Amino acid sequence: MTDLDKKINECFPGLVVRKDLVKAVKGNAVVPTYVLEYLLGQYCATNDEATIAAGIENVKEIIRQHYVNRNEAELVKSRIKERGHWKVIDKIGVDLNERRGIYETEFSNLGIKHVPLDSETVKQNRKLLVGGVWCLVDVSYEVTEEKDVSPWQIISLKPVQLSGFDNDEFLRMRNLVSPDEWIDILIQSLGFAPDKFGRRNKFFQLMRLIPFCERNYNLIELGPKGTGKSHVYTECSPHGMLLSGGDVSVAKLFVNNSNGKIGLVGFWDCVAFDEFAGKQKKPDQKLTDIMKNYMANKTFSRGRETLGGEASFAFVGNTIHTVPIMLKNSHLFEPLPDAYLDSTNSAMLDRIYNYIPGWEIDIIRGEMFSDGYGFIVDYISEAMHFLRELDYSNRYQKYFTLSPTISSRDKDGVHKTFSGLLKLLYPSGEATKEQTRELLEYALEGRKRVKDQLMRLDKTYAPVDFSFTDNETGEKISVRTLEEIQYPQFYKSASSSEEGTSSQTFRKTDASAIATTVTTSDKTSEDKGKTIQGVADKSTATEHYLDIAENQKGIDFDILFGAYLRDATEILIVDPFIRQFHQARNLMEFMESVLRNKGEADEVTIKLLTCSDEVKPETQEEYLSQIQLACQGVGIDFSWEYKPSKEMHDRYIETDTGWRIALGRGLDIFQPCDLNNAFAFTSRMPSQRNCKAFTIVYMRTK
Repeated sequence: MTDLDKKINECFPGLVVRKDLVKAVKGNAVVPTYVLEYLLGQYCATNDEATIAAGIENVKEIIRQHYVNRNEAELVKSRIKERGHWKVIDKIGVDLNERRGIYETEFSNLGIKHVPLDSETVKQNRKLLVGGVWCLVDVSYEVTEEKDVSPWQIISLKPVQLSGFDNDEFLRMRNLVSPDEWIDILIQSLGFAPDKFGRRNKFFQLMRLIPFCERNYNLIELGPKGTGKSHVYTECSPHGMLLSGGDVSVAKLFVNNSNGKIGLVGFWDCVAFDEFAGKQKKPDQKLTDIMKNYMANKTFSRGRETLGGEASFAFVGNTIHTVPIMLKNSHLFEPLPDAYLDSTNSAMLDRIYNYIPGWEIDIIRGEMFSDGYGFIVDYISEAMHFLRELDYSNRYQKYFTLSPTISSRDKDGVHKTFSGLLKLLYPSGEATKEQTRELLEYALEGRKRVKDQLMRLDKTYAPVDFSFTDNETGEKISVRTLEEIQYPQFYKSASSSEEGTSSQTFRKTDASAIATTVTTSDKTSEDKGKTIQGVADKSTATEHYLDIAENQKGIDFDILFGAYLRDATEILIVDPFIRQFHQARNLMEFMESVLRNKGEADEVTIKLLTCSDEVKPETQEEYLSQIQLACQGVGIDFSWEYKPSKEMHDRYIETDTGWRIALGRGLDIFQPCDLNNAFAFTSRMPSQRNCKAFTIVYMRTK
């Protein structure tokens, strides 16, 4: 067990489960994760391996005996008849039989209908009426001669969810872990390994949860296939409903005028529209109009009556083109059906509070899944359901003030995203100034991405200065999106000019800043904030510093070091962390840059000072030996020396040509990616990888 696993077991006993166990028990059963985790929580909520092994077998047996596969429905029905009754795990939906005045159930997999259910059970589980709920049901069979009376009867019905949730205990236990630990616990609860994600990507994963803890929150995420966009809405909460294909009727979503039955928005915390993108789709204009009103006012009309709902909307879809292609030729809403992009329906997009840039999130790979402990899905879903009652929209105001140019609708979007993030990360509502600033920057960025693209669609939208002011110092912090920084030649932002101190001025203590700043010692303040594409000239070596944003692409070792390696015959690398495969791979790519920038007849001596790996020293030695062997015959003499960690304080590169390059992260500048796939661009081209946030300072020593 990791330190994080020990901490979560200690602080939340009985409420956690090992996330890899779900795969061990699921098999071929098409059962939602929260159903399996509910069962695992009953039998495997421990760190004792023997108990876990026995619990897995128990859960497997329960699934084998009681889960209903559709192709075995008749066999299960026969079992119920022969034994008199039998417990089944199935998805149960309920309808009101208006003629008889009773509630009747329908079993999704078992295939039986019109089974009566008492009113009290329906009152306690209203979601049975819309979409259905997975339940453990004891069903009996008894032949009757009475007309219209079903031979099937329900003895007991129990939704697969917690029997209760203690709000105060949840808040108390949250305070037992640090903010960084809590973020990793949430990521692990989603089933992912925290060490495979940068801080910014962790925030994007958590933003997907905001619709579950914030009422009437409207979110969109567009990005490549395979990034897990819909995973949260199918597997991470029984309070969410995913509509596959993105198509739904007015009656199903809002209200059926023929019988007055309230639709999904009246019963679910979050309604997600999968595959929302697609040029071939033809949205129902009537539905779009009602959605626009609901997203803005939380209400919808049924004849003369106006009704309300609390469900949040999440729209997810796939992009076809890359970000620079979309920015150059259209906008970042380009994948959506044309009906949403005209001047009439663009108002619906204006109701979206946050645009998650799905292209920044890596395609999910096997090693990204966690085998550690996380919350039972049903527990964290109940926690988020409880948090919907709270409102933290204005908690930032004791530290910061938003720009007066931000409109009411923009402000609503910023407020709700900020409130949602604060609930997820600091559910007590208390955060430090730096923590508050981080959340506020993310909230502004998400809404700015929406507004900037709307200005491309409709020129009537006025430019907005997405900035805020520090109440104490008067400092103005302007926020820009990463794609605005990375592709300035295509972005064509219509935003007003930004003055004062911008969030592009990267603060080393704030990993959330999305910025690239290149500042030389002789540049004026007007030159600050230029992107690397405009300033970093690989043919010129100058004194300056570089701040690279998390998730930024287009960086490689030639760009960072090429100009400083030319004419060097001796190079010293001081980096204590050259241990794991990806770190050794980075070192090898640095050697490739040296090779490209030296003369054919020149020889370069390179020495590495690093720390010995206490866990796998033989593996580290093998990596370094392979690099040394590769350097032979190409004019590079590579050697290394191990130093005690107490002597390794800084990370830097020194050349005999008089340059010292201070490395904030050493050579470990890239986020984890698939380096084993020989046909992946991220494996072959470092410039296609997402960067970690880091700083480099170039200084002359002679």
